[in-house]
Amino acid sequence: MNDIHRKHYKKKRYLIPVVLIILLVVNRLSLPYFVKNYVNKVLADIPGYYGQVEDIDLSIIRGAYTINGMYLNTVDGNTELPFLDFKKTDISVEWNALFHGKIVSEIEMTDPTILYVFEDQQDTTGVADTEDWSKALTDLVPIDINQFTIKNGKFAFLQLQADPNIDLHLSNVELSASNLRNVVEKTRTLPSNIHATATSIGNGDVILDGDMNLVKQIPDMDASFSLENANAKALNDFTNYYAGIDFDEGSFDLFGELAIADGYMKGSFKPILKNAKLIGKDDGFLQTLWEGFVGFFKFVLKNHKKDTLATKIPVEGNLNNVKTKIWPTVTRIFRNAWIQAYNDVVDDDLNYQDATEGADKLNNKKTKKK
Repeated sequence: MNDIHRKHYKKKRYLIPVVLIILLVVNRLSLPYFVKNYVNKVLADIPGYYGQVEDIDLSIIRGAYTINGMYLNTVDGNTELPFLDFKKTDISVEWNALFHGKIVSEIEMTDPTILYVFEDQQDTTGVADTEDWSKALTDLVPIDINQFTIKNGKFAFLQLQADPNIDLHLSNVELSASNLRNVVEKTRTLPSNIHATATSIGNGDVILDGDMNLVKQIPDMDASFSLENANAKALNDFTNYYAGIDFDEGSFDLFGELAIADGYMKGSFKPILKNAKLIGKDDGFLQTLWEGFVGFFKFVLKNHKKDTLATKIPVEGNLNNVKTKIWPTVTRIFRNAWIQAYNDVVDDDLNYQDATEGADKLNNKKTKKK
């Protein structure tokens, strides 16, 4: 080999690695841009919704990417209403699972907000479809989800037609879920174990425990929850709008169980008012008269030993037509007042099987009608 060919070979030998390195660097720098455009296109094309992301950071070595500033709004004509606002979502490969031959991911959300507007959900004839947005979001994670964490979340439930607006919210939400698989299951399973804590309106303490399948249009679940020591005055907007009463004193507890299977729910709620006083100093004459009338029955129906007004409300039915059993609810008020006061605990007398049986009966009735 002559000197000219030797020099040419050396230049070629160094040129190829340099070109490859440049291509890798360019690809690494441009990849977040292409990923961001892809995600924005997915969010913009969901029927009845519109969303975008501010930025996406990639960490190749860690096997992760971080989505910053993702939002999704519901669209009604020319109006957009906030729905999802995810400040920071970190999605990464769970390295521990790799040693067991599994490729799964971890998701950690920081400061997420979910805003549910009652009126926005009443018209089911619109184009917005829960299945569309939930499927679009889960498709952004191409591998099974094993761990899901929420830090400092907020879930708000608003009714804008009320005056003043009704705002029932949970803040400081801390949630951890394991085995939250984004895989469509043909059988009824509850793969995710979930534990959550939060602060309610009135600074009540909320605890949720249960098993769920969240990757469905309507999640299946078998869960119990408790809300304790909430200031009853925080409920005044709600109780004023629906019952024309407000609280001047007292605390509010709520214990419940929910089982949902294929959109069929069976559950119970046990509200307990403690040391409640209805008539406030600033109430008008008619409101004072009405609250005095209600207060008389509260006096008659409360458990004087524990100073509680309580009942247990059974609910059952398809989520589009959930029914409450009136007579059991009323008779249980008397039970609490005159026979035995309800305890501040979850009764644990419902399970997932109760909901599956109800769903099967409903489906059988629909089949017979056809």
